[in-house]
Amino acid sequence: MPAAPPSDLVIRGGFRPGGAATDQLRIVGGRIADGSGREPAVTHATTIDADGLHVAPGFVDLQVNGGYGIDLATEPESMWELAHLLPRHGVTSFLPTIISSPSAVTDRALAALAERPDDHRGAEPLGLHFEGPMLNPDRAGAHDLGNLVAPDRQLVATWSRNNGVALVTLAPELPGAVEVIEHLMAGGVVVSAGHSTATAGEAAAAFDAGVSMGTHLFNAMSPMGHRAPGLTGAALADERITVGLIVDGVHVDPVVVKVAWRAKGPDRVVLVTDAVAAQGLGPGRHRLGDRTVIADAMGVRTDAGVLAGSALTMDRAVANLVEFTGCTLADALAAATRTPATVIGAIDRGHLGPGAAADVVLLEPDGSAALTICRGHIAHVTDGAAARIAGGR
Repeated sequence: MPAAPPSDLVIRGGFRPGGAATDQLRIVGGRIADGSGREPAVTHATTIDADGLHVAPGFVDLQVNGGYGIDLATEPESMWELAHLLPRHGVTSFLPTIISSPSAVTDRALAALAERPDDHRGAEPLGLHFEGPMLNPDRAGAHDLGNLVAPDRQLVATWSRNNGVALVTLAPELPGAVEVIEHLMAGGVVVSAGHSTATAGEAAAAFDAGVSMGTHLFNAMSPMGHRAPGLTGAALADERITVGLIVDGVHVDPVVVKVAWRAKGPDRVVLVTDAVAAQGLGPGRHRLGDRTVIADAMGVRTDAGVLAGSALTMDRAVANLVEFTGCTLADALAAATRTPATVIGAIDRGHLGPGAAADVVLLEPDGSAALTICRGHIAHVTDGAAARIAGGR
């Protein structure tokens, strides 16, 4: 059935990123009508009381392999079901991420992306992230070695932004990678270096060729040494490069998170969850592609103990970044909103300026998502926040 048009909303009170109090934020027709809070009050709009809450842009997660029991590498058709669940933690836009898989799976993912339900209300997939399969076997992590392939122009011949591919992670040191990078860039695809043994020199050559991001910095890449900086050091030192960070305290030690933050800051750090099916389910055995992984207090790992994504949520990642680095909430929010949106050219996401998509999250003082709005639709509200909506829910 066709989607009902979004209701006009007025969010009253609350604090904007930076701590400034606001009078109101108007949402009309699924867009931010006024970002200043100075427009006159309107009638016939649903009012939300944000007093005591932080009013922030919705989170943009560029690396989501699954969640809530859904594994996108085995059931890419479930991305719309996952999209309905992600607002529970403030995510309003995301890149469904397919780990190294046969071409039949990537084709199914592209087909699923194109089949947007008319009545969809939830986080919006802004394109696919193909994490592989052109990765270095020596840094495969939890990716199945049998699915890895050498860089091949034919493999990516149809991969373009217009066809639904937003981001591709590859190992830039592999033979043929530069040609693939150039082809993807010509098609509007952002290319990220990851699962790689690249030296600093090889990394620099890839950056010159157009690679603009590093996938989950420090993880599944050559480490940084004082005489061999590798991809990690090259990405930290190059002001052109934005780095993804999994800030769960497991993938990267909090001290190292602080080092990376000081090197790159809010304009060049993107918080990602790298979430797998275990997100939202708690400890136990879960799927990741054709493997079973174990979620517990030590993270999500294969039977061999290799990290395999995370169960991290974006609201927790923001809170962790503030805790680990001492940065302001405004800067942490930028790394979860404005910066990832900028990386993939989503100019109407990640901010609350006039004309932006009405993607908003109201955060409790502890950083958890109380209420999430996706394109003007209330997509998630906790029991405790339901009374904030005029007339209840």
